[in-house]
Amino acid sequence: MLNPTNLLLLLSFFAVRTVYAAFGYSTSGSTITIDAGSSNTLVIKVNNQSCDITSLVYRGAEYQYQSTYSHIASGLGSATVSVTQSGSYIKVTCVTSTLTHYYVVKSGDSTVYMATYTTAEPSVGELRYIARLNRSLLPNGIEGSYTDLGSSTVEGSDVFRASDGKTYSKFYSSVRHIDDQVHYVSGTDVVISMVIPNPTSYETSSGGPFHRDINSDRGASYHALYYYMNSGHAQTESWRMGLHGPYAMVFSRSGVPSKTLDVSFFGDLGVQGWVGTSGRGTVSGTVSGVSSSYQRVVHWYNSAAQYWVYASSSGSFTSPPMKAGTYTMKLYRDEFEVASQSVTIGGGGSVTSNIASQEAAVTPLWSIGELDGQPGGFQNADLQEHMHPSDTRMSSWSAKTYTVGSTSLSGFPMAQIKDYNNPTTIKFTLTSSQTGAATLRIATTLSYAGGRPQAIVNDWTGPAPGAPTDLNSRGFTRGTYRGFNVMYTISIPSGVLKTGENTIQISVISGSTTTGFLSPSFVYDSVQLITSGTTTVATTSSTRASTTAAGATSSTTAAGGVAA
Repeated sequence: MLNPTNLLLLLSFFAVRTVYAAFGYSTSGSTITIDAGSSNTLVIKVNNQSCDITSLVYRGAEYQYQSTYSHIASGLGSATVSVTQSGSYIKVTCVTSTLTHYYVVKSGDSTVYMATYTTAEPSVGELRYIARLNRSLLPNGIEGSYTDLGSSTVEGSDVFRASDGKTYSKFYSSVRHIDDQVHYVSGTDVVISMVIPNPTSYETSSGGPFHRDINSDRGASYHALYYYMNSGHAQTESWRMGLHGPYAMVFSRSGVPSKTLDVSFFGDLGVQGWVGTSGRGTVSGTVSGVSSSYQRVVHWYNSAAQYWVYASSSGSFTSPPMKAGTYTMKLYRDEFEVASQSVTIGGGGSVTSNIASQEAAVTPLWSIGELDGQPGGFQNADLQEHMHPSDTRMSSWSAKTYTVGSTSLSGFPMAQIKDYNNPTTIKFTLTSSQTGAATLRIATTLSYAGGRPQAIVNDWTGPAPGAPTDLNSRGFTRGTYRGFNVMYTISIPSGVLKTGENTIQISVISGSTTTGFLSPSFVYDSVQLITSGTTTVATTSSTRASTTAAGATSSTTAAGGVAA
């Protein structure tokens, strides 16, 4: 039998539990308050005039920064905001003339689910959700984005240097979209994660599987947690309109949540632009012609949607559930495109579409780096994604001499920068049977300020190639090497190469007058020398490194290309 004191304690316990489990919402003035009714309590407040989240109280602590709030884009300013409850779900709908944003809270779940429907790009020029969180309670995140450590500005208003010479930027928090389903900030007994649950939450974003964008920024005032759907940051394809997401801000006490959150309930909530299973199909098949020692990525896209998947070790793949339609289907060896074809899928069905490398068989005499769409292994490539090239942890960006057969790969620069390391010199030895006409291939992954390579082979100066597509965006200094893959093919005429030692000098050329690390530059993928027959015609051509259905390299810099 319980004595009165124990009975009172028990009743108090259940009373508290009842308060904590009170799933529901209320409206007072301009504030909508939603209690998730979760065991680890989450109560959020949304302004019903602006759609801003103004409060995020998890287990009794306020994690929302109180001077500036959390919102889509840079804030809607004003919107028509409504709230409804349907069974176990509370939905807040924020409507403007070109954008509808949704917050959804599920009973018993410490998660803020979201989706964003657009018919036009926000005026800020990028589509993102930014949660501005309490920095003092959430000090941990991605170290490269600790901009509060900066004591001076390095570049623009978004790259900073600390007193020890280390550099920080919100851009150094980025991860390739194909690998970025969960990113987070944390504190004592709390983790707040942004979850982009594959397989379809990126479908209306832009940039392809290898695009990357800002994930977090620990500034002096708050710790920002982002989900970027599109931006002008090294933009390689047009923005897509429609339903972006769903995505979610997940609160937990420890650990990182699963990247496979179930968001199928959005189909029952009247969310604009939602496409259910009956409007989707899948593509299955096998990749061939690419060694399993590489990552083999299959990518589908059209103007409305994009999808991707890694092939298994055996080469098999099945696409995510894709919206019905006709798609360009690409195969990549790591990040270098080796095949392209078309596939059409219907709603509720599945098709088989095998894909094989269309790359012509080439055996170079030597290759510096692998032709894989990445600068991996080159000098500073292991650091570039997470710091500025001026960072004291970087090796010196001075002109280098690379000797084929003896210099390590890390002795070759990942980037050619006009004001810092022109030219890069390559030394190599040939026998008499290896002289004659040859082909030099310089593969690049990103260009800035019109930067492209020009080669001098011994005493012969190769023609200057035309300017590559201008992305009108910093990239190399912001932690990305991903732009358009471009292959520069230089035909070396007979009589240039000689028996014994030869040299090639590669310089970046451009008409741009920008300076420093923002002077013209390009990022290397690989450099290859191919010896062949004889020719007396000197030519240089540049092509996007893409293939046509017939397997030939596309013939113009204005067509094809990696959608990345």
